[in-house]
Amino acid sequence: MTRILSAVAWPYANGPRHIGHVAGFGVPSDVFSRYMRMAGNDVLMVSGTDEHGTPILVEADKQGVSPRELADRYNRVIVEDLTQLGLSYDLFTRTTTLNHHAVAQELFRTLHKNGYMIEQTTSGAISPSTGRTLPDRYIEGTCPICGYDGARGDQCDNCGNQLDAHELKNPRSRINGETPKFVETEHFFLDLPALADALGDWLRSRRGWRPNVLSFSLNLLEDVRPRAMTRDIDWGIRVPLPGWEDNPNKRLYVWFDAVIGYLSASIEWARRYGSDADEWKKWWADPTAQQFYFMGKDNITFHSQIWPAELLAYNGHGAKGGSPGAYGELQLPTEVVSSEFLTMEGKKFASSRGIVIYVRDFLARYQPDALRYFIAVAGPENQDTDFTWEQFVRRTNDELVAGWGNLVNRTANLVHKNFGQVPEPGELHDVDREVLARTAGGFATVGEHISRHRQRAGITEAMAVVADVNKYLSDTAPWKLKEDRERLATVLHTATQAVSDCRTLLSPYLPHSAQRVHEIFGGTGQVEAAPRIEEVTDLDDAGVSYPVITGDYSGVLAWESRPVAPGTPVEAPTPVFTKLDEGVVEAELERAQGGA
Repeated sequence: MTRILSAVAWPYANGPRHIGHVAGFGVPSDVFSRYMRMAGNDVLMVSGTDEHGTPILVEADKQGVSPRELADRYNRVIVEDLTQLGLSYDLFTRTTTLNHHAVAQELFRTLHKNGYMIEQTTSGAISPSTGRTLPDRYIEGTCPICGYDGARGDQCDNCGNQLDAHELKNPRSRINGETPKFVETEHFFLDLPALADALGDWLRSRRGWRPNVLSFSLNLLEDVRPRAMTRDIDWGIRVPLPGWEDNPNKRLYVWFDAVIGYLSASIEWARRYGSDADEWKKWWADPTAQQFYFMGKDNITFHSQIWPAELLAYNGHGAKGGSPGAYGELQLPTEVVSSEFLTMEGKKFASSRGIVIYVRDFLARYQPDALRYFIAVAGPENQDTDFTWEQFVRRTNDELVAGWGNLVNRTANLVHKNFGQVPEPGELHDVDREVLARTAGGFATVGEHISRHRQRAGITEAMAVVADVNKYLSDTAPWKLKEDRERLATVLHTATQAVSDCRTLLSPYLPHSAQRVHEIFGGTGQVEAAPRIEEVTDLDDAGVSYPVITGDYSGVLAWESRPVAPGTPVEAPTPVFTKLDEGVVEAELERAQGGA
């Protein structure tokens, strides 16, 4: 058994999340976590809503509410959506808890004590019309390095270089288009140059990473400079140093505290649900534990550079030395698993321009496993991919309904009509042994793909197994064997066993339907991990409550073939998947254009 930390990107709480978000962080992390549990590992899957920073203030102003009210609203929306999608978090929390504030401040103090937080005067951007600070990501302009018009004030997505907002040519505010005013201001900077050698050694020791992630991360080392970790803003975590902590307009940078959320959520989980308050250390202090971080490619910088640098500095492993803080030495990521972008009908998702499909709206009309299937088999695993309604309908109908759903329904129908229960098999023929060997062999192949984050290859192989079982049914034609009851029983027992194996192979991807298939073939109880929403009180402030996602995943099926039991009743089935009308495509395109 290996302890596995699934550290899942924190969705930002300034609005509901769209399907492009969950294609990047949600479904891939859940498929991996579910498989790892089934394979016998001790998994801790954590995340939460990211609730600090200027975008929250901007949206709160727009809606006429306080930042906390806005965060409360969208925290609950996101919790409900991710639960309905079936994401099996051990704890999905939020960054506005006092626990998170305390953990973030502990890391900042230790980095400062070890010499990796240096105070510098820098140029900060101010909105001339409001007087409010404009964060780096709310300033756009022309990149001074590659000339790309659309670079952000912290990074150019075209060439990948780290930037400062005042370096941009023709800078403009993304909020209202005005030219920002730059003024001098004092901030703390993470001394990345003092950590560059240790960071480079760590990156060059990584094995098995997606090539684009590792090459991008190594390229970041070519332009390493101190990076500001505080901001001129009144919404966020206070800077925990004398002379700073009472300053009403200085807070920790949202990206400094957001990545610390993986640690703070683990600590909160241990305090709420662990055997003791230090149980989180099994995933963070043990060198044999493994840590996997899931996000979209726009967040690679923060997970392969900033967060590892914070951890190295906390551990005292940079050029300035130092010693770990109160949490002891913390483990760095085993792998940063980044997905590319999902577009919509050829266009980049953009809520402000109406190019969006919110998770909530999608799940109100379609089955969650249909979305999970599309993301797994056609999502942006290692290149940008496009979501189209035509492709969604085709894959749902031709693959889920006509492939897997058809196999389940016709097998259950044949068993129900001919025996009413799983029959006792007679002597197996070669064709029976071959199909059972095919399904049993799928566990090693599919499991290997998932464990190495090749989830598309994994589900493609699982569906190929399904196709072979469908072929077995066609070749053996049990509907022609009514006069040979023993052979009929053998074929249908074999088919039932093969369906059971396919259900297990597909369960990390399609947990809702896997539970349904279990019930169709007479199974009882919950065999698929089902997350739940729990209303909790802040551990350090009894006056604050909020919803979390958690669950008991201890009873999941093992990643192996399980013999089906003869005599188990099988009722007449109803379809597992809903076939979509071809009119869905036109209706959804009209809806996207405001026609419905």
